[in-house]
Amino acid sequence: MLKKILIGSALVAGTGALIGGTSAVSYIKTGYHSVRDSIKEQIPIDLEIKRVRDMIQDLKPEIAENLRVIAREEVEVAKLQREVATKTVNLEKSKDAILKLKDDLQSGVKYVSYGGKSYDMDQVKKDLNDRFKHFQTQEATVNKLEKMLDARERNLEAARRKLDTMLAAKRQHEVAVESLQARWTIQQVAEATSQYSIHDTKLNSVRDTLDEISTRLDVAEKMVDQGEVLTGIPVLEEDAPADLVDQITSYFGNDSVDVTAVVKSK
Repeated sequence: MLKKILIGSALVAGTGALIGGTSAVSYIKTGYHSVRDSIKEQIPIDLEIKRVRDMIQDLKPEIAENLRVIAREEVEVAKLQREVATKTVNLEKSKDAILKLKDDLQSGVKYVSYGGKSYDMDQVKKDLNDRFKHFQTQEATVNKLEKMLDARERNLEAARRKLDTMLAAKRQHEVAVESLQARWTIQQVAEATSQYSIHDTKLNSVRDTLDEISTRLDVAEKMVDQGEVLTGIPVLEEDAPADLVDQITSYFGNDSVDVTAVVKSK
């Protein structure tokens, strides 16, 4: 069958080459699709079911790789979340210290004491300036980390949804292939039952033939019996018994017929 298909495809390609141009391409494409469809029709259904089962199995490595990527990203996102949280807390502490130094600088005093040590206003102003610049740098860093964290969290959520979709599709494909397997099994049973029905038909024919032979034998035997009765010589003739009237009277009792009524009814 495949040989015939290939020969037909070659003929189509040859015809297209003779015609040339755009038509040739059209003929070749049509021939290709025809050959492809014909070949697919020749593949047994059970083999196709096995092939799609293998295709579903081939999804497992890809799903496992996605799981690994998601797990790694979850670890990285968790680390980034902790870093952002720590830097945010430190930033709040830096802000509180800056505001405290600012208040002391604006208080008008010449010296302030921190941790048991005194500082003049020039030292406070310089430290405040350094702290404020460091705070601005740290604040910019935290802002960048927060944006990075937001982007990675959104990407992680998208990856999770994609994985969920893949798993759901895989389960749907598994259910679909099991449904096809069940339908194929039912079809095989139906075909086997059809074959058994053919055997039953043959048995019925044998039974009908036996019944016909038996009927013919019954008819033949009956004809023989009738022939013996018709061709027999009537050797004896039976006369009516002498007490026939008495027997009838005894059988029916004293019942009698109204002759007048009988006559009137006529």
